[in-house]
Amino acid sequence: MDVRRHGAVEKAGTPAGASRPPRSLREAGVALAGLSAVFLFEMLDNSILNVALPTIGRELSASTALLQWVTGVYAVVFGGLMLALGALADRVGRRRVMLAGLVLLGAAGLATAFVTTAEELIAVRAVMGVAAAMTTPGSLGLAFRLFDEDGLRVRATTLVSTVGLVGLAMGPTAGGFALAFAPWQALLLVNVPIAVVAFVCIRRGVPADRADELHRAPVDGAGAFLGTATIVLALVAPTLFVDAGTASPLPWATTAAAVVTAVLFVLRERSARFPLLDLGLVARPPVSSGLAFKAASGLATAGLGYLVTLQFQLDWGWTPARAAVGMLPQVVVLIAGGAFIGPLVGRVGLDKAAGLGAGAVVCGLAFYGLLGRFGYVWVALALVLVAAGMRVVGVVAGTNVMRGLPADRTTVGAALVDTAGEVTTGIGIAVSGTVLTALFTGDITTSSWNAQRTEEFRDAVTWAGVALAVLATVLVAWGIVRSRRVAVGE
Repeated sequence: MDVRRHGAVEKAGTPAGASRPPRSLREAGVALAGLSAVFLFEMLDNSILNVALPTIGRELSASTALLQWVTGVYAVVFGGLMLALGALADRVGRRRVMLAGLVLLGAAGLATAFVTTAEELIAVRAVMGVAAAMTTPGSLGLAFRLFDEDGLRVRATTLVSTVGLVGLAMGPTAGGFALAFAPWQALLLVNVPIAVVAFVCIRRGVPADRADELHRAPVDGAGAFLGTATIVLALVAPTLFVDAGTASPLPWATTAAAVVTAVLFVLRERSARFPLLDLGLVARPPVSSGLAFKAASGLATAGLGYLVTLQFQLDWGWTPARAAVGMLPQVVVLIAGGAFIGPLVGRVGLDKAAGLGAGAVVCGLAFYGLLGRFGYVWVALALVLVAAGMRVVGVVAGTNVMRGLPADRTTVGAALVDTAGEVTTGIGIAVSGTVLTALFTGDITTSSWNAQRTEEFRDAVTWAGVALAVLATVLVAWGIVRSRRVAVGE
C-alpha cells in the first residue's frame, strides 16, 4: 500500500482556501511540542507518583486502601471518561477541549500544594484524571490531523509517543531523585509548567477546528452514562480480583455489572438516533483490527511487567535496584525503537506493520510463559519482543484506527484506542494476579519460601504467561483477519 497516496485521497475533500497542511515535522514543530508535552504528562503521571507512595502514606497517615486509590482513582476516571469526552471534543472542537483540559490540569497541579489529607489528594488525582481524559486522546487525534500523508502521520505519532515513553521510563528514577531534596508535592506540581508549555504551543501551533470537520449530532447522554459505567466497572473489577481474590463475591458482581452495562450500551447505541459511538464505524476493518492489536499490546505489557517484577524480587531474590536494571532491555527498546517504525511502515505498509508488531507481542509472551523460569536470558528476550511489538502497535494501530474513521470522529477514535489499552491493562494484571492466587498457597510476600512454594510460584508464572499468550493470540488473530479485509476492499 502506498501510504502517501492514501493520505492524499483522504484529504481530497479539503475546502478551498483552507491552509495547507505541514509538509514536514519541522513545519509543525510548535504544535508537535505541545502535543508531546500532553503525552509526557499522561505517561509521567502514571509512573512518577508510585515512588512517593510510602512517603505520602507516612505524611498523610493514609491506609493501604487509601494509597491504592491515590493511584487507582486517576486510572479509573481517566479510562472511564475518555470515550464520552472524546465524543464531546468531536462536537465542540478538539483543540478547544484540549486547551480547557490543560487549564484544569494546571489548576489541579497547583491544588496539590494545599493538600493535607489523603482524601483531598484522591480528589485532586480524580480531577487530574478528568484533565487527562480531555487531553490525551486529543494528542493522538490532533497529531494525525496535522498532516495529509500517512507517512508523516506515523512519524509525528512516533515522535509524540517517544517523548511520553521517555517520561514513563524515567519517571520513577526522576521521582526518587526529586524526593531526596523536595517534598512529594513537587512530583505533581511539575504538571503546572508542562500544562503551560502545552497550552502555549497548542494555542499557537494547532489551527482551530473547522466547522465542516465537527460532528453536529446531539450528545447521547444515556450512551455516555452507560459507556462510562461499563469502562469504570471493567477497570475496577480486575483490581478487586487481585485484592479480594476469586472467593469473594464482590469482583464477580462487579464483572457481572460491567457485562450488563456493556450490553445495555450496545443496545442503546444500536437504537439511538444520534449514538455516542456509531458501532458501524467500530466494525470497519481498519478500526476493529487496530483496536484488537492495541488490546493485545496492553494485555501483554501489563501482565508481563507484573509477573517479571514479582519473579525478580520474590523468586530470584533481587533487590529493587537490581530488578530495575533487569528491566532495562524493555526500557531501551521502548525509547530507541521509534527510529525503526518509519522504515518498517515504508517497507511493509501500515497493516502488515501492525500485524508484525502484534505477533512479536504474542511471541514474547509465549517465550516468557514457557521458558522464563529457566533464566534471565529468556526473560530479557521476552521483554525485548513485547516492548518492540508494543512500540510498533502503539503508533501504527492508532494510525489505522484514525484513517478508518470520518474526519469528524477522530477524537472518539483516539479515545477508543486509549480505552482499549487501559481496559486490557487491567485485565492483564487481573489474569496474572488471579492465577498466582489460585496456584500459590499462603502469603506471596512472606520472607521465607520453602521448595514447595517456590515450585508453586514458578508453575503459576508459567500458567499465567501461557494464559496471557493465548488471550493475546486470539486478539491478534482477530486483528489479522480484519486487516486482511481491508486489503480486499471490504
